[in-house]
Amino acid sequence: MKIRILYIFCIGFLLLLSSCGTSKSKHHIPDLTNFNAEKPVVKKLSDSSFISGKNSFLKNKQGLWELYVQGDPLQIGLATGALTDSLLQKQQRIFFSKITDIVPSKFQQKLLRHFLNWYNRKLYLNVPNEYQSEIYGVSRYTSHEFDNIATQYQRSLYLHGAHDIGHALQDLALVGCSSFAAWNDKSEDGSLILARNFDFYVNDAFAENKIVAFIKPENGNPFMMVTWPGMIGAVSGMNLEGLTVTINASKSKIPLSAKTPISILTREILQHANTIEEAVAIAKKRKVFVSESIMVGSANDNKAVLIEVSPEKMDVFEVANSNELICSNHFQGEAFQNDKRNKEQIANSHSEYRLERMQELLNQNPKMNPKIASEILRNKEGLQNIALGLGNEKALNQLLAHHGIIFKPKEKLAWVSANPYQLGEFVCYDLKTVFKERPDNQPKSFEIEELNIAKDDFLNSKSFSDFQKFKIENHKIDLALEKKEILSNDYLHYYESLNPNYWVVYYKTGLYFYQQKEYASAKANFEKALTKEITTAPEKASIEKYLKKVKRKLQ
Repeated sequence: MKIRILYIFCIGFLLLLSSCGTSKSKHHIPDLTNFNAEKPVVKKLSDSSFISGKNSFLKNKQGLWELYVQGDPLQIGLATGALTDSLLQKQQRIFFSKITDIVPSKFQQKLLRHFLNWYNRKLYLNVPNEYQSEIYGVSRYTSHEFDNIATQYQRSLYLHGAHDIGHALQDLALVGCSSFAAWNDKSEDGSLILARNFDFYVNDAFAENKIVAFIKPENGNPFMMVTWPGMIGAVSGMNLEGLTVTINASKSKIPLSAKTPISILTREILQHANTIEEAVAIAKKRKVFVSESIMVGSANDNKAVLIEVSPEKMDVFEVANSNELICSNHFQGEAFQNDKRNKEQIANSHSEYRLERMQELLNQNPKMNPKIASEILRNKEGLQNIALGLGNEKALNQLLAHHGIIFKPKEKLAWVSANPYQLGEFVCYDLKTVFKERPDNQPKSFEIEELNIAKDDFLNSKSFSDFQKFKIENHKIDLALEKKEILSNDYLHYYESLNPNYWVVYYKTGLYFYQQKEYASAKANFEKALTKEITTAPEKASIEKYLKKVKRKLQ
């Protein structure tokens, strides 16, 4: 995979040398003519509370940051950047350190920079000026530490395509989201309810500073979304009309240039659509460069649909004769039924398994409410409640989610999970209250405490404690395998005991013994791995291949 990516970088570099098309994009800035460029003045009330006029930023008792900003696009960007500046700079360090981990070679990093400049050469042509202006405002508060990659603005613009680029180039397992919706007879009170896990994982540090952003633009709907410092695109959100958006990645081919990032398209829908019809009309206007399912829920329509988009086509998937909708990471509409990549995704990934698990849990809970929705999002078991092992991507709760979120669009209520993952308290927000006229005064949390959903009891369990230890030891095992280090049998038994139902522990132990030419022990561990629920078909095939090798060695 790394060889393929490096090959792409090299192609990008060669194309860069022969192309004059990158010059405009590298020097482009948005049209700020009609916007207020006045620099915000921020008053620090404490280490976790800041105000700037009617704009505010504070950390609530559950550890969620709550951002409120209003104004024209540039004002919103500047206020966001000024209020979040220290977190913004920290977040970029976290993200770029991850890139350094993936691409440690200085030479490859140089190729990557050239590739990004070439690959993103048309990005600015596909992002509306209002969002470019907002990104520009935020970028004024980013660090100069990474100016070798690109200018502050270009770097900030590129980061909004990071989800799409990573998805397209590597089919990264960073995104394995699950979402569902229920309405009419499938909902406890008949009104629409939606829930989703956003399983976008960079590392634990990346999710430490989740932001619940409340944005009141001069044009369009006031809305909320869950995000992170520097990100103005929408991955999960709801507007004051009760229209919601969430995104689920699907299988993509590698495109030749960046177009409209999915999160920018969904942000546009969130801000400018009141109904499903209006959301579809906006989606038709934009050219995307990866495949994605956008779940759109609407209080005005009291239902949800999937807008399935790819670089080549678009479809709107509506359930027939049903009042519930389920989405994982493959397309379900007629337009993609014969799509080769979509068929491969269903056959080889864990997407279909999670879809079936959601269906199973919804069948067991025929009248959906927020509490039941939270329990489904937190579910760690497989089909028929089998033990998958903690962290298995076949689970709805993979113990890596950036956030879980639940919407009640008619009531304008949203519940956002506090750390860690979707296990912390689901904090309730009422958009009607948030967007009432605000005085310039001391900020306070917007949460509706009496409607919060309690944290998961699993947080206090030995199993969770063991899982935290497992993550540390799993990384150590990877390093030991890479360096071919010697490990004791006691250590390997300890490693396996931390997550005994997870196929990975036996697979990696098998790999260790294979390296050490202890083929009988390797065989026993590979065979045990195959008794567990393996995440994907290619991973199962890999274990079976090793097992055949060790059997030959033992003959």
